Amino acid sequence: MLPDDLTQNLSIAACPVPTEQLPLNEYEDLKESWFFRWATLEPSRYIGRMLWVWLWSWAIAAPIAAASFPFEKHPAKFLITSSDGAILLLLLVLIRLYLGWSYVSSRLMDAKVFYEESGWYDGQTWVKPAEVLARDRLVVSYQIQPILKRMQVTFAVLAGILGMGAMVWRFLN
Repeated sequence: MLPDDLTQNLSIAACPVPTEQLPLNEYEDLKESWFFRWATLEPSRYIGRMLWVWLWSWAIAAPIAAASFPFEKHPAKFLITSSDGAILLLLLVLIRLYLGWSYVSSRLMDAKVFYEESGWYDGQTWVKPAEVLARDRLVVSYQIQPILKRMQVTFAVLAGILGMGAMVWRFLN
């Protein structure tokens, strides 16, 4: 009979999940990717990236807003419409970030890992050993939850800005 430590190590070593489909490796890949890394940046750089996306989005939204509200005739409506349009484009970027991080979070939190051996038609499920599950849940608690919380706060701030724009719009009519 094998000691418990050796049994657990053997179950981790005998993991049938391909390395690129292991939730911890998916987390590492996400953390190192160009786009998804934005959510892990220090606050000032994170805000800078969001402002950068908003400005480029504003460059797309402003001509559309100008078609309905020319700046010369309706400067306030033009600014509100173009800014809100840019925020909507920024929201699409944030939603993509959030979905990627929440997907990896759920894969790490789940006690079972669904994986594909060679294609979409032969999916299998692997039950994580307690040691792996505890490690993965710690990663979620200390690494991913703060990222998701930051993005939730960003969503709330953007919703507040959109709400303020709507209130100002009402006063303009």
